[in-house]
Amino acid sequence: MRCIQSKISIAVVLALAIAPAALAAEGDGDDPKNPRDGVFTLGRLEVKGERIGKSQADSAVSLDEIRLINADTLDQAVKLVPGVMATLDTNSRRNEHNIFVRGFDRWEVPLSIDGVRIYLPADNRIDFSRFLTADVAEIQIQKGYASVIDGPGALGGAINLVTRKPTKPFEAELQTGVDLGRNADYNAWNGYAMVGTRQDKFYAQASISYLDRDQWDLSDDFRPTGIQAGGDRDRSFNRDSRVNVKFGFTPNDTDEYTLNYTKQDGKKGAPLNVYNDPPNPPNSYWDWPWWDIDNLYFLSNTSFGERGYVKTRVFYNKFDNALYAYDDATYTTQSLNGRFQSIYADTGAGGSVEAGFGLSENNDLRLSLNYRIDKHTEYNINRPTNPTMSSTEPMQHTREETLSLAAEDTWHAGDDVDLVVGASYDSNRIGLAQEYNATQGLFEYPTGGSHAFNGQGSVRWRYAEDASLSASVSSRTRFPTVFERFSTRFGTAVPNPDLGPERGTNYELSWDRAFSEDTKLTASLFYSDVSDMIQTVVVQASPQLTQSQNVGDGKYYGAEFGADTRLGEHFTLGGNYTWLHRQIDDALQPGLRPVGTPKHQAFLYATWTPVERFSLTPNLEYANDRWSDVTSGGYVETGRYLLLNLQAQIRLRDDIEVDVGGRNLLDENYELAWGLPEPGRTLYAKFRISF
Repeated sequence: MRCIQSKISIAVVLALAIAPAALAAEGDGDDPKNPRDGVFTLGRLEVKGERIGKSQADSAVSLDEIRLINADTLDQAVKLVPGVMATLDTNSRRNEHNIFVRGFDRWEVPLSIDGVRIYLPADNRIDFSRFLTADVAEIQIQKGYASVIDGPGALGGAINLVTRKPTKPFEAELQTGVDLGRNADYNAWNGYAMVGTRQDKFYAQASISYLDRDQWDLSDDFRPTGIQAGGDRDRSFNRDSRVNVKFGFTPNDTDEYTLNYTKQDGKKGAPLNVYNDPPNPPNSYWDWPWWDIDNLYFLSNTSFGERGYVKTRVFYNKFDNALYAYDDATYTTQSLNGRFQSIYADTGAGGSVEAGFGLSENNDLRLSLNYRIDKHTEYNINRPTNPTMSSTEPMQHTREETLSLAAEDTWHAGDDVDLVVGASYDSNRIGLAQEYNATQGLFEYPTGGSHAFNGQGSVRWRYAEDASLSASVSSRTRFPTVFERFSTRFGTAVPNPDLGPERGTNYELSWDRAFSEDTKLTASLFYSDVSDMIQTVVVQASPQLTQSQNVGDGKYYGAEFGADTRLGEHFTLGGNYTWLHRQIDDALQPGLRPVGTPKHQAFLYATWTPVERFSLTPNLEYANDRWSDVTSGGYVETGRYLLLNLQAQIRLRDDIEVDVGGRNLLDENYELAWGLPEPGRTLYAKFRISF
């Protein structure tokens, strides 16, 4: 905490010291190397060839939109995109926020920062609420169709966080905010500081963002249980920070070479299921003292000829994670059987090379090679506070290599029609998989691997100057994680080293129409056929043992609609709606339900700007029930909500802004996962100054 505050203080002093000179400087925003929007374009993922435009399946959330709804974390920001749903994972012990893209979740939708994938080699259980948005210029979301050029695993789409980039000779920004509970009591504060420079041949930027939450408040309509009183939600604390540093060299108008470093630190509690009293299983008192990511990466773009280029990405990342299990609700001792400190220390390294060529005036070819090697290290300190029975396991290691070779061709068939086809070969190999138990000691599982071919294609027809139709099909796979292959789930599961990949075939038909500069409508129909789904099945009744197997088939289909319009000089309306149906068939589990996603979801907003420096933006969020797991077995429907939110933006000067508002102003009591109530009314204020 002192370290974070010291860094922010240094940034404040530096920014204020240089500010007078900076205010007099003017950036060349028209330079193609220096875009006005401050988006780090080299970190973007190109979708279907940027020359043919974007379909409804390719969405982006800008920094201005993130600020308009005060979305401090990634899971809060995605509500702006139709077809994308944020939820709380139904495993009540983990306190993880998941994101579904047209029914596909974190295992089928890779997450990247500046195009470099964030992959947790043990289980890839990414908690999307750990990713702050203050230093994000744009969130790219690809739905159904994600280009094979960008690497393997994108069975259902992809999410990419694009960081910010300086645009002026000197720029800096300071931001601080506070969250208050239902009764205006303190809950959390957040901060952001950035300083950067853009010169003729280079640029540099450093930033730090921070979110420190003591707790959040339950709704006043929540009825206390034996395990949770009203008011503050027990164990709802979290601390998250991210440092981002980049240096770029731009020798000319087309070439760019950058070195980037991102360090993300987190810790969090895990609130208990309010209906599960006493907790079942008893080993439910968990928290994460650290959840950290380090990412060092080099990106480059070198152009040759009129349309040729070579792009490279080289990265090295680390993921350090600790999970502590305690004896009871005091969270002080770890002496009983099954209590532990589980330590993960993972690394990943690799890179990609992408080359583009103009084969003819109307034809462009892209080729890519992606390779990464991931190493997972773990060990447990069992019963660490027991004076006589404490023990420490030896370190256990796994090693995984993934390779992808891809090609994509874009053909401009005419002035109004563009075609894209792509194919890839992906391979995955487990080179080492160690495990430890008291009976066998340290031992190795059989190793091996699998491979898959992928194919996709799309067509876009601009049938009018302001309207287009698009259609696409994409057949992609994703390889199982080490957890799915080998985890014994605390002795309740049987490993399956030969577990194969899942496959999803996604179809989409989309339409967009700009009726004027101020009014735009979009619509999309989608259908996904999923085969060889990885499901957990019971292989022994007593005592019960499970195993991950390729036994499921799924069908996900639905429709999306989006609209934005400006009514006169002072009023803007917009929103989106998603209808999603998911069906999973598993002969071994006839009662299986797809959890986590509602059938209907909508987001509506309006912005009123009565004067130039003031705007008022109310918005409504709606979702109907979704299926959730019940601890004792079976499923329950929960999650219906209608939330009213409001934000006022006051621009005191061009460089000073104050935002005040509230979320869930009607203080609705609702759950996204059974037994895990969501925050009630929250108020906030935020102050931002830029130089």
